[in-house]
Amino acid sequence: MSTTFPMKIITITANPAVDKSTRVDSVAPEKKLRCEKPVFEPGGGGINVSRAIKKLGGESIAWFLSGGPTGDKIGELLTAEGVAYRKFKCQEATRENLIVFETSTRQEYRFGMPGPQISAPEWQQILQALEELEEIPEFVIASGSNPPGVPDDFYAQIAEIATKKGFKLVVDTSGEALMKAAGKGIYLLKPNLNELAALARKEVISAQEQEELATQVLQEGKSQILVVSLGPRGAMLASQDGFEYIVPPTVKQESAVGAGDSMVGAMVLKLLEGWALPEVVRYGVAAGTAATMTPGSELCRKSDVESIYAWLKARR
Repeated sequence: MSTTFPMKIITITANPAVDKSTRVDSVAPEKKLRCEKPVFEPGGGGINVSRAIKKLGGESIAWFLSGGPTGDKIGELLTAEGVAYRKFKCQEATRENLIVFETSTRQEYRFGMPGPQISAPEWQQILQALEELEEIPEFVIASGSNPPGVPDDFYAQIAEIATKKGFKLVVDTSGEALMKAAGKGIYLLKPNLNELAALARKEVISAQEQEELATQVLQEGKSQILVVSLGPRGAMLASQDGFEYIVPPTVKQESAVGAGDSMVGAMVLKLLEGWALPEVVRYGVAAGTAATMTPGSELCRKSDVESIYAWLKARR
């Protein structure tokens, strides 16, 4: 389902992966472990966001760097899920990650592989394509880590294009990529507490400080909206209108893979539909929680999302 037709949502993944997940009774050294039949799914921040949007009834186009057979495999897997995509070729092969669920302990082991080495002309293809857009999307979501060779200011360069072209940029990343992008005209950031502390130039953060530091980050213009991920405790929405906390129900967790991406996809989908911010974040928390209920990197199921969202609405 490769396509270049206009979309209101574009996701960008510089470091995609084929996520290979399996289950085993127990993980032990120096033993031949009898695993269940593996499941292959397309992965990486922006790709998972696009997959979540599709599962929730929306449409987007996933842009990603693609190399070798694994890059081709991602395209095939996205086509099978009905997700539109655009590949930007790179020389080295796209990575493959491994997720192993230990059934005896219900523990999950996630083995993330390094991405391929990306040359400057390869990552610059994405910036050029954004510059050349004639039909401007409502939202661009830049999500995930950067592979070797992609500079820390890659998302910051996307932010500069966003300001020039007039689309809203949502960024979900960490480390130097987050620090360099913040303040460049970002519409929404989704940091966790450690990343919020870094944005406010603090070593650590306490629960008592999180509102104060979020206010500081907003006042410094690092983002128009902050949705701070609080893990199992849900999320804190921080905007010019104040703060709101959304605490999800306790659910039986299968896998945390893609929970944050499901949250971002759900939020942007509802922003596009014109929902009020608190409801946008409530729906996002519902999607993130729903994603933890599915195995491997399956992401959220719409029926679970709707059920959890109804629960959250009844308790607001």
